[in-house]
Amino acid sequence: MRAYLTHQLDQDVADSSQRALGPGGDGPGFGDPGGRPAPRLGTEVGTVTAELEEGRAPQALVLSERSGASWTAEVAVGDDVVDVLADVPADGRVRGVDLPGLGAYRVVAIDLGDKVVVTGLPADEVGDAVRTLVLGEVVLIVVGGVLALAGSLLLVRRQLRPLREVAETAHTVAALPLESGEIGVTERVPAHLTDERTEVGQVGAALNTLLAHVEGSLDARHASEQRVRQFVADASHELRTPLTTIAGYTELARRRPDDTAVAATALTKVADESKRMTALVEDLLLLARLDSGRPLRRDPVDLTRLLLEAVADARVVGPEHHWRLDLPDEAVEVEGDADRLHQVLTNLLTNARRYTPPGTTVTVTARRGGFSVHDDGPGFDPEVLPHAFERFARADVSRHREGGVGLGLALVEAIVTAHGGTVRLTSAPGDTLVDVRLD
Repeated sequence: MRAYLTHQLDQDVADSSQRALGPGGDGPGFGDPGGRPAPRLGTEVGTVTAELEEGRAPQALVLSERSGASWTAEVAVGDDVVDVLADVPADGRVRGVDLPGLGAYRVVAIDLGDKVVVTGLPADEVGDAVRTLVLGEVVLIVVGGVLALAGSLLLVRRQLRPLREVAETAHTVAALPLESGEIGVTERVPAHLTDERTEVGQVGAALNTLLAHVEGSLDARHASEQRVRQFVADASHELRTPLTTIAGYTELARRRPDDTAVAATALTKVADESKRMTALVEDLLLLARLDSGRPLRRDPVDLTRLLLEAVADARVVGPEHHWRLDLPDEAVEVEGDADRLHQVLTNLLTNARRYTPPGTTVTVTARRGGFSVHDDGPGFDPEVLPHAFERFARADVSRHREGGVGLGLALVEAIVTAHGGTVRLTSAPGDTLVDVRLD
């Protein structure tokens, strides 16, 4: 804009110079005998005109005001202004100068041979116009910036409103007491904020997935705590019975020290109950070691020989049952701990003998990578079947059942799992199958 206005001003200076020279091109004619002539028509207010002639004092006038519709009045300027104008090269090119007391001017000097005529117009209007433009631009930029900031804040707040709702859900969950007890994290991000096609929807969906995972973990923790409490209660109950029996017979023997029959009976009962407690504690310790992840021995084990020995022992202990053994033509070998696998077989055959009536047929089948135990007894109670592998699982609430304490199948599952295998139980009247896979 400054360059454009300056160019326009330079054109005006050139036109003003032509008007100052007049039709004859002889200049303004300062000092004519008839007095100072009136300025040329069309000359602008503020125009400076100077005539520099050899042998004659330089003169300069400035058009100060209009005295009518077509005539103007001129006043002389100081010597300092004349000195500046006298230094302007007379080459016909427009230049910028600073005239003392008048300000910035654009001037041009014309050499007429016998004299030099200098004409100029004030350049303040160019600076004023540029300053006005810059000020207007600054005001517009500030106003536009404020409006853009306000609009951006409004738009951002509107777009982030769903994210604040997601944050409220997170804060609500964070305020829940999650230390202990049964906790159900039911808070979820609303469905309309889980559209994964949007960024906020992706955050909402991810938070819902996280909350579901946390809820599942809390439920698992609570269930684990409940199992531990139940385990401690069951273990305490199972240990309390033999301890009470031992304490009772010990007191009886103490009161009747001279009765050898009573003393013998007491010693027998104490020995039996001690053996029962020892077996229970050993089973609990084995479960604790397996739960802690302690590895078992990994040696080649002749599974065929283990099955033969276990079934032979079962025939001796339970002659009223029918024991069958189905073996492949070739010996079956697996990698594992022979003692623990023998314990698995013993527990399964003991359960089959103990909880089925006489005459039940028990079939042990070996195959590559595992074995199975099948019986045609009455089967498991449907209410007990889902919890058969839990510790101290019992078919009745009285806890008074002849035989074990409910750790047999729990040990079977723990040992098989420690071997990297799986155990599966299916049961119906006349068809109960425990399938063990070790590969």
